Amino acid sequence: MADRPTKLSDVDVQAALRDVSGWTLASGKLHREYAFANFVEAFGFMASAALVAESMNHHPEWSNVYRTVKIDLSTHDAGGITKLDFDLAKKMESLAAKRTAK
Repeated sequence: MADRPTKLSDVDVQAALRDVSGWTLASGKLHREYAFANFVEAFGFMASAALVAESMNHHPEWSNVYRTVKIDLSTHDAGGITKLDFDLAKKMESLAAKRTAK
């Protein structure tokens, strides 16, 4: 069985934020909003991100309205932000870069 992720300290979260451009803290969670060219690009990003998230057994809180995708990441079992959240954020950045994100 894999080790459970542990909550990062505030200092560690601030340091890790430097490695995920565009992500911020909002209500104790990692937060990011993407604006894509259109709904199809936004939904395609979400479909790709869903497959990655499922493979990590880590699922985002997110919403989509037309071309905008809003994402919040935290690890509920750990009670806050963990390395797992930053790992997923980095993978989402890579996926978004392959689309027509603005």
